[in-house]
Amino acid sequence: MSLKKLSWIILLVIILDQALKIFIKLNYPITFFGMEPIIDLGWFKLLFIENKGMAWGARLDDFFPFISENSAKLILSLFRIVAAFLIGFWLIKTFNKATVLYSIGLALIFAGAVGNIIDSLFYGLIFSDSYGRIAEFLPIEGGYAPFMFGHVVDMFQFPMFSWVWPNWTPFVGGQSFTFFEPVFNIADSAISIGFVFILFGGTKKIK
Repeated sequence: MSLKKLSWIILLVIILDQALKIFIKLNYPITFFGMEPIIDLGWFKLLFIENKGMAWGARLDDFFPFISENSAKLILSLFRIVAAFLIGFWLIKTFNKATVLYSIGLALIFAGAVGNIIDSLFYGLIFSDSYGRIAEFLPIEGGYAPFMFGHVVDMFQFPMFSWVWPNWTPFVGGQSFTFFEPVFNIADSAISIGFVFILFGGTKKIK
């Protein structure tokens, strides 16, 4: 797998990810709990959610209460930048030695990381907020957040089926559960698929 082909994969993922995010951002307000989804097929829903934190909406200040929300967001943005740089460096260093699946996996993870970094770095600067209204691009009054404090746009949800845990189940007895409830985006999908490719692709070519 040549670096040129991997670059096309990375570019395609980033373009698709950003195109859908910008379309959602400029056409719909945020989907609050209880509101109708943009598209609702039962097993699939298209929403508009803004994630201020990490995967599943977790935030550093949830785990470390002594860190302020702004500090947690800044640390997360910086971590994403460093992680993307390291992944890109490792991709360049290993692409001609690794298996095709491993290289594609790294490329997908890098593309997904960059896709979400763009949201975090720039969306707060170039968009107005989407709370109860459709966002504006480059609003006169300025964006909704400073550089590196933007929110990641998520939209896909696959709540395929739900159940209620039996009362005898420890900790969760009597509570309802939906699979798969988290909301994610194309960048998140690329990262997840990339990890699967790396897991099953091995690390070195068979001679």
